[in-house]
Amino acid sequence: MRLRRSVHPGTRPALLAALLLAPALAPGPAPAAVAADGRRPAGVAVPAVGRAWPVGARPWVLRGWDPPPSPYAPGHRGVDLAAAPGVPVRAVAPGRVSFAGRVAGRGVVSVELAGTGDPPLRTTYEPVRASVRAGTAVAAGEVVGTVEPAGSHCAAPCLHWGLRDGGTYLNPLSLLPPWLLGTGPARLLPVLGVPLPP
Repeated sequence: MRLRRSVHPGTRPALLAALLLAPALAPGPAPAAVAADGRRPAGVAVPAVGRAWPVGARPWVLRGWDPPPSPYAPGHRGVDLAAAPGVPVRAVAPGRVSFAGRVAGRGVVSVELAGTGDPPLRTTYEPVRASVRAGTAVAAGEVVGTVEPAGSHCAAPCLHWGLRDGGTYLNPLSLLPPWLLGTGPARLLPVLGVPLPP
């Protein structure tokens, strides 16, 4: 004998919403494996631990990451994000402020990211007028300072955002999951108040 379950018509929109949103609410990928010495082995991806952009909701990338072929060769060891002076700068992921001060006349804030190995990955923001001190624990999205009006190497106002694994520069955009970058799959949401077809 087969049992048949019926769904009350009033619960259909909620059920549809739950089914459509389930993939979007699923946890992101687990952080990449870290070797015993705390280093990410060659070819292992950076864990997507980021939960917020450093500035704005989805800022323009004025200049992308362009790693130099050797330590002293020209390149771009981070990304430049469009940001007006005075805009709040936020920690992209939870961690601890390892530096907040001036380097070569520019305000710099560095945050060691929690759960990314030993030593941890370190992200930097400049030019920033810091509102935190070294040693401060920060949450993802927490304000660490504001963009300074001077000191940027960009032609237009910007925030330079970098990422390092020890002495190795990495692409900071790799910290952000696809849904935050806007590159993830499209999600359809239910239209409430519209009856479902029979």
